[in-house]
Amino acid sequence: MFSRLFQKSGVSWIVAGLGNPDSKYEGTRHNMGFIAMDHIAEKKGISVTRAKFRSLTALKKEECGQVLYMKPLTYMNRSGDAIGEAARFYKVPADHVIVICDDITLPAGTIRIRAKGEAGGHNGLKSIISALGSSMFPRIKVGVGNGAPSGDELIDFVLGKPNEEDLKAIMSRMDDIFSSQELIKEGQLELAQSRYNKGKSE
Repeated sequence: MFSRLFQKSGVSWIVAGLGNPDSKYEGTRHNMGFIAMDHIAEKKGISVTRAKFRSLTALKKEECGQVLYMKPLTYMNRSGDAIGEAARFYKVPADHVIVICDDITLPAGTIRIRAKGEAGGHNGLKSIISALGSSMFPRIKVGVGNGAPSGDELIDFVLGKPNEEDLKAIMSRMDDIFSSQELIKEGQLELAQSRYNKGKSE
């Protein structure tokens, strides 16, 4: 069934990096999905700049089929508005939508790859689950934690920039994030987990 849908739509996978679009959010913990997407684009030799689906996008033909790369511009809490629109347009099922986002519960420099799951308090994931009508989509979580506060201070934390040490740890995993989404598109999510579900020093 999925193969027929892909032949009709021309897009096999969606890879979306989450963040907030305003310049004041550049480099913040909550924008790790955007930062990762920029790294992927550089490695792929593409420019994620085409305005479509309330996002910046790029299409690239790959061995797995056409891939739509996205940076939603709907702000984090409404990421699903953009991703859901694209998935419906191209008839891409939830399990072929890869989401890259920050995770405050993980130490900086840690990656967690999951095939599915609930939002876990992440409003971007919550929005995507609602828009897709499913939590069965793979996600690559980028740790930005290291002493994340709770309550009202949490907002300032996620919208703040990592310190030099944390940023170095996070950026050292960008190649691993790239490789992870490549393996997932090849149908090797478990291999991606075994290789990359760890901190940089592990």
